[in-house]
Amino acid sequence: MLTILLLPGRVALAAPPVQAWLDQQAVALDWQTDGRQRFSSELELAPGLLVLQGPAGSAAAQALAPYQRHPWREDSHLSLTLATAGRYRLLFQGGDAPSLRLLPVKQAARPTRCASWQGEALEVDVSRVFADGQLLRDAYSGQQARVEHGRVSLKPSAQSGGLLLLEAAEADAPASHDWRNATVYFVLTDRFANGDPGNDRSYGRQPDGEQEIGTFHGGDLKGLTGKLDYLQQLGVSALWLSAPYEQIHGWVGGGDQGDFRHYAYHGYYALDYTQLDANMGREDELRELIRQAHARGIRVLFDVVLNHPGYSTLADMQALDFGALRGGMSKFLPNDWSAWRPEPFENLHAYHNLIDYQHPNWAAWWGKDWVRAGIADYDSPPSVLADPLKGSLAFLPDFKTDSQQAVALPAFLKRKQPTRAVERAGYRVRDYLAEWLSFWVREFGVDGFRADTVKHVDLASWAELRRAADQARAEWSANNPHDPMSGTPFWMVGEVFGHGPQPNSYQANGFDGLINFAFQHDSAGPASECLAQADSTYRDYAALLSDNPAHNFMSYASSHDTSLFFASQGHSLARQRGLASALLLSPGAVQLYYGDESARRLGPSGSDPQQGTRSAMNWSEHEQPEIAALIRHWQLLGQFRARHPAIGAGRHQRLPGQAYAFSRQLGADKVVVVQGP
Repeated sequence: MLTILLLPGRVALAAPPVQAWLDQQAVALDWQTDGRQRFSSELELAPGLLVLQGPAGSAAAQALAPYQRHPWREDSHLSLTLATAGRYRLLFQGGDAPSLRLLPVKQAARPTRCASWQGEALEVDVSRVFADGQLLRDAYSGQQARVEHGRVSLKPSAQSGGLLLLEAAEADAPASHDWRNATVYFVLTDRFANGDPGNDRSYGRQPDGEQEIGTFHGGDLKGLTGKLDYLQQLGVSALWLSAPYEQIHGWVGGGDQGDFRHYAYHGYYALDYTQLDANMGREDELRELIRQAHARGIRVLFDVVLNHPGYSTLADMQALDFGALRGGMSKFLPNDWSAWRPEPFENLHAYHNLIDYQHPNWAAWWGKDWVRAGIADYDSPPSVLADPLKGSLAFLPDFKTDSQQAVALPAFLKRKQPTRAVERAGYRVRDYLAEWLSFWVREFGVDGFRADTVKHVDLASWAELRRAADQARAEWSANNPHDPMSGTPFWMVGEVFGHGPQPNSYQANGFDGLINFAFQHDSAGPASECLAQADSTYRDYAALLSDNPAHNFMSYASSHDTSLFFASQGHSLARQRGLASALLLSPGAVQLYYGDESARRLGPSGSDPQQGTRSAMNWSEHEQPEIAALIRHWQLLGQFRARHPAIGAGRHQRLPGQAYAFSRQLGADKVVVVQGP
């Protein structure tokens, strides 16, 4: 019998109903949970037959496929023959459509210990990389040494932690940009820097006067522009900013318990793709941001969402006249519907009780030809596990990008002002979205997209978006021949949750690469202790790139949807310094999450753990000596990476010697990295 817990607004599993055996011997499952019906158990397994069963366990055995999400019932019966010993992570997702996944965990090659550097000089054999007599420079300390008998000896800077970053003393800036060596800085614009306090309460958005978990904090495009010199000093080559186009104006109940007002500060609840959100600023400020970024060699990426628009809110229902209240419920609302407050015995999810979701006036919202939403006469979306392309994520309306039906412009967009949304004869949903998103490329010179929830949208729609963006890029380049980025190609990277660095079918359908989730899970922690523990990862990543020069991926250690590395490592400044080396010396594109370089801490989260990863940038701490030293460490490594495409795209080779050392070479570009002892 499955035990359940009844919580406000949800039903949560007390423990996953999974039993495990290896060669008929019971395997103990030590489940850990994030409190949101997601559970994980770490397993060390020997070779043998692994069987996973539900408590009923009567169904015929099915093959257990690693990485694949398997629907789970009480009579489920899955089996897999393990050829070698290894470490695995078992993931269970509860809820209306439970599922199970088995993930092999990549083991970093760990030395016996990570010994601390004791301040001595380091000698390294560089004969495979640099010629005798060549003058080398340590990019960290600025010291120089000449190669003699194939070796150099230098004492690392005391601040480096035993790190030498060796390059030719006459090293120049790279002749061309290589996306495999990109350093992408991801910023939630609202939480970064406030350049214009006058736009902080656009559309009537208000602070909550409490923890401000899900409210707008004031960060904007003008604030970002004022920090471009800071990003340039970090060696950043691309700025990924949260979607700045117009979001839903009002709030929804935040978290499982509806315990905070959640606005669309993060950019994932679109209302009108053709307008800037007023909280982000004006179009002239976007032009200035991109102009100044380009002048510094920094490309600008927009976060884009093709899977879903935003929720309906009381504020938008009132302003745009769609949907309807239940009979007599208007008396429970103030003149400004968005100012509604729940009764003491309710939470913020209770505003749904005021709304008649079966009223025909919901046709005036997106409309059933545009989205699956399960209201009025709209199509109800299936379980996202049963159908990843047509299912609803977090109860958001699901765009019908897969539909071949020509659609009219949604009724609310026909009335809304201002908007650039224009009805087009014969356009499908995907055609409108591609036109609206490529507009920002054509008119403003946006250099690329980071695409959200990629596996929940059909490949044909992504391919169409890329075609539209490439065409828009060509037109922008023709109209802006003097811009430093004119004539450079568009770039698109996708989020396929859980995907690693491997080649994939998405790269034949518009994407230059995918976000690499494996680095955070498997390598960031050990590698931050010492680089020797990253060597097998570095070797594998570099081989993937050298075997297929058109391949790319983007590794990260912190993000808005997973965790902050600083918090996960016990707020250790030493580990945060180690992360700079581990991440910025990794092959392939890398992503810094704002504040990685300055040990930004978690903020309040309420009943949604992810909210804490989106705290305000800790500018006030940057002058503290230990934080300033940490930022300087990230800057030196970032600038070294920026000078050398070989770091991200070159051939990796471990070098002999007592200290851990490796080289990266790409054509004439060569570097050697050493970490003592």
